[in-house]
Amino acid sequence: MIALELALKLAANKNRIAGVDFMQHDPRALSRRRLLASVAAVPILAASADGRTISGELPWSPFAGEPPRPVNPLGWYFFTPGEAATVEAIVDRFIPGDHLSPGGKDSGCAVFIDRQLAGSFGQSSRLYTKGPFMPGLPTQGYQGDLTPAGRYRLGLWALNDYTNTTYKKDFRALGIDQQDAVLGGLDGGKIKLKLKPGFSTKEFFELMLQNTMEGFFADPLYGGNKNMASWKMIGFPGARYDYRDHIDKHNQPYPKGPVSIYGQV
Repeated sequence: MIALELALKLAANKNRIAGVDFMQHDPRALSRRRLLASVAAVPILAASADGRTISGELPWSPFAGEPPRPVNPLGWYFFTPGEAATVEAIVDRFIPGDHLSPGGKDSGCAVFIDRQLAGSFGQSSRLYTKGPFMPGLPTQGYQGDLTPAGRYRLGLWALNDYTNTTYKKDFRALGIDQQDAVLGGLDGGKIKLKLKPGFSTKEFFELMLQNTMEGFFADPLYGGNKNMASWKMIGFPGARYDYRDHIDKHNQPYPKGPVSIYGQV
């Protein structure tokens, strides 16, 4: 509307200078002239408004707002050494190493979980966590006041309490068959850990499994998927910029290796 009004004023002034006031002519001609004047003026106004972008430079910088930062793969930010060893044993049973890919530990899944728990995810900083707390549907997930960090701390303690009572050892010291039996019991409901009311053993198991899968398939900059092992295993090309040469090549393996957000091949 601003462009139209400006175009009309420009056209009217031009005609008055030439000794012609089109406001006194046929209204139908007035409408046509208005239309022509507005159409002619819009590209000029648009070019003026976007003049800053015709220099050939982008008006923005990549990652200018909040660039993702690769995690430091060394040390533990949240887990104690004992908790870290337990989680490494767990992720290695969720994703055992074989000829297709490294196991969960060597893929960095425990590091991924540690960094997530040390950050906003672990503290539920983006979620509403005030009461009252009511029982939810199974599809709604955990409904209590424990953060993910709190659930891991309590769950890992309860897991080792169970294995020390049953096997006289921490989970990480058990044999592979015993570890699988314990994890199967957590999943199937045969084992009940000493957890807080409202936080079930099954929920703890599913939380660990979900986070392990996330760490295995996430971009390597978050600490997991070391050397993009899972992407190479499934043939996922990662964060490549351009796929136009391969869009129409259906059912054909992608010939190039994966690329992370930061471009490592």
